[in-house]
Amino acid sequence: MTGIARPRAARRAALAGLLGWVAAATLPAWAANRPAVLSQPALVTPKASGAATLAVARAGNRLVAVGERGTVLLSDDHGVTWRQAQVPVQATLTAVCFADERTGWAAGHLGVVLRSVDAGATWEKQLDGIQAAELVKQAAQRSGDTKAMVQAEQLVKEGADKPFFDLEFVDARRGFAVGAYNLMFATEDGGKTWAAWGPRLPNPKTLHLYGVRAYGRTLVIAGEQGLLLRSSDGGASFTVLQSPYKGSYFGLLRTRGGALVAYGLRGSAYRSTDEGAHWDKLDTGVPMALGAGMALPDGGFVLMSQAGDALMGAASGSGLRRIPAREPVPVSGVALAADGSLVLASLRGMRRLPALPVH
Repeated sequence: MTGIARPRAARRAALAGLLGWVAAATLPAWAANRPAVLSQPALVTPKASGAATLAVARAGNRLVAVGERGTVLLSDDHGVTWRQAQVPVQATLTAVCFADERTGWAAGHLGVVLRSVDAGATWEKQLDGIQAAELVKQAAQRSGDTKAMVQAEQLVKEGADKPFFDLEFVDARRGFAVGAYNLMFATEDGGKTWAAWGPRLPNPKTLHLYGVRAYGRTLVIAGEQGLLLRSSDGGASFTVLQSPYKGSYFGLLRTRGGALVAYGLRGSAYRSTDEGAHWDKLDTGVPMALGAGMALPDGGFVLMSQAGDALMGAASGSGLRRIPAREPVPVSGVALAADGSLVLASLRGMRRLPALPVH
């Protein structure tokens, strides 16, 4: 991905996974019928622990990781050992988050959104790409925007081939999912119903949305080609933020102190302390993409590079400390285990690092 506008067909080829890490060729344009993998449960296999994983999150003291072909892994010993959960789909999962110790969501390819109420042990499907496309069409029709209606009709025609890239739930009822080609959905009832918000975003190029963070009435979105959007009224309206970078952002985090950190291509990372109005460049010292990040309890944060380097940021925002990779693996997700260890989701399975000091 680059900061240069690309034809729609070329952009589609990148959707097999964030940063092109998950195998692939161009995603197919599905017919109106529902793909079989949306109704087939994920295969239970001893090889699951070594499967490509794309995200990991905490559910109380439990760790929950998600990845290719609907694989969900659970660990109750801080990432030392893993077991497989029951999942009703075989679609690759790219994001996972928990609102409390038991209630969480996972999302990914084919427009899938899943919900768990038992800390990730079992899951139910709440949304898929066929349903999502119809919701986008309905929202476009209500907006009266001719261009949005044309795009929505195309979305319905193409079927369930669009992935979600990030999830954000502020509590067990209110949440958001963002993804490819301007996909954004919101729920106010824990995912029982979803509303398509894409038509209300000022994103005429339908750029991919890679990260979303919500707090209070504020939502901030980071995406392709330096896209930064913000809502200050709970999502009723959005404005475009002036971006300090024209390359793609692959993630967005918010620290305990309220700072935003956007990160992405070529080791680029920027920090804002005024809800995205202004951004300061962080010197990462790495040339490769940053594909994962998380806030730390002490107010700091950690960013992970595609090569497995950890970049530790202090709460003061004074700089980043680079911890070279012990093993050069493409990291796509990171979580802090209850024992203080960093647990990494990667294309080579799960990894565990001892607690790393920020200072």
